Amino acid sequence: MKAAMQAYVDGFNRADPAAVAALFADDATIEDPVGSPLKTGKAEISKFYEFSMKTGARLKLAAPIRGSHGNSAAMAFDVELKMPEGQAVIRVIDVMTFNEAGQFTSMRAFWGPGDMEVIGGKK
Repeated sequence: MKAAMQAYVDGFNRADPAAVAALFADDATIEDPVGSPLKTGKAEISKFYEFSMKTGARLKLAAPIRGSHGNSAAMAFDVELKMPEGQAVIRVIDVMTFNEAGQFTSMRAFWGPGDMEVIGGKK
C-alpha cells in the first residue's frame, strides 16, 4: 500500500495523469475534498487528474505514509501551487482503500478552507 501511494505522489509530480489513474480500480471513487461530489470510474478519475496537474500543483509529503492492518493507508502532504492570489499551500490528508490486486478502490482527501494558505504574494 505504501509503495502504491508513493507511486501516486511520484506520478502526480511528473504530471503523468495516466500513471496516476492506472493505480485505481476500474470502479474506484474519488472524494476530493471530502463532502464534494464523488468522481467514479477511470474516465472521471483520469479527467480529474488531468485538470489537477494542469494547475502545476506539486505534492510534498509532510510525514511518512502510514499503512494499516486492514485495506487502507493514509498520507499527509502539502499541495504547492500557484493561485491568482500568489503561491499557496494546501495541507491535505488522503486516505486510500485497496482491493486485493493492490489498486485504489477509493481516495478521500481531507482538507478545507482553513487548510489553504497563500504563502507569497503575486510575483
